[in-house]
Amino acid sequence: MNEMYRSKDQTDKTKVTCIRNRADVLYDFKVSFFTMGQLPHFPWNFLERELENDSSSEIILDVLKQTCLHPLCCKHPPSVRYRRLFLSQLIKRHEASGREPLDELYDALGEVLGVEEGTECYKSYLLPCGEAVSLSESTAVISEGTTGLVTWEAALYLAEWALENTHLFTDRAILELGSGVGLTGIAVCRSCSPSSYVFSDCHLSVLHRLRDNVQLNGLDNQNSPRVCVEHLDWEEVTEKQLREIGAATVIAADVVYDPDIIGCLVKLLSKILRCSANGSPPDVYISSTIRNPDTYNSFKHQLEGSGIQHEVMTGPVTRVFFYNRQATIEMIKLHV
Repeated sequence: MNEMYRSKDQTDKTKVTCIRNRADVLYDFKVSFFTMGQLPHFPWNFLERELENDSSSEIILDVLKQTCLHPLCCKHPPSVRYRRLFLSQLIKRHEASGREPLDELYDALGEVLGVEEGTECYKSYLLPCGEAVSLSESTAVISEGTTGLVTWEAALYLAEWALENTHLFTDRAILELGSGVGLTGIAVCRSCSPSSYVFSDCHLSVLHRLRDNVQLNGLDNQNSPRVCVEHLDWEEVTEKQLREIGAATVIAADVVYDPDIIGCLVKLLSKILRCSANGSPPDVYISSTIRNPDTYNSFKHQLEGSGIQHEVMTGPVTRVFFYNRQATIEMIKLHV
């Protein structure tokens, strides 16, 4: 181990801080790797400093154990190409340190060299409780005519916000619009103890992937929370159907992206807000990445034109997941 972590000259406080920092960095590698985060954003500088100060390759082995050699990687691996690129970066830094080749590194690389890339991969998102939400996602941003086969930033933010506000979901019936591959809903079911949860989408390929991911994460209609996946066509759904679902809370992420569907979405939200659960309208929360301000402003204007008010939800949200935080994301609560 690096002398920095065992020097007798250091105070106990300094040693604990250093050890915690090393553990934190290894955790960052793990979180970033399993969500297939952008490689330039990994804590490579820390790794290079460790290699300069430590004559062994222990830090490389520790990183490997938290990534390519972790049991989660055997069960739900990131894409072949991603693992290959990650290992190439790790080898590059190890070789630059002038050390002898490390068998474990080249064995791991050998497992992905020459392997054909598939159209699907797994991303795993670590929850504060230590469990992982593992999702089968498309390796392409647009696949089978939809963008719903990957997880977007607004869904990650909504999940973080839910984890910060568990009391708004506990023992409540939840409906999610446009669930996509299921990250937000699975995180809520795992950590917020809703009484029931309805995942919904309208694209058949998305629904197929969504059902697989819900099952992959051990959720079903037989245990608490009761979970189901529904085909929900925004244009055709009736108030009667919405009342049968009986949601006390309705959430959605990244549903405001296409000007052509905003009118349909607003009409649906109007129906939802007229449906009473236990005598009061449901709480409705929408998380949006604002890519086009004109589109987002049009959504807000149409809400107002339908008599729907909105409140921007502010306040700190603990960072749980690894994603691009440069994106402008806004969370609003709707009411009539």
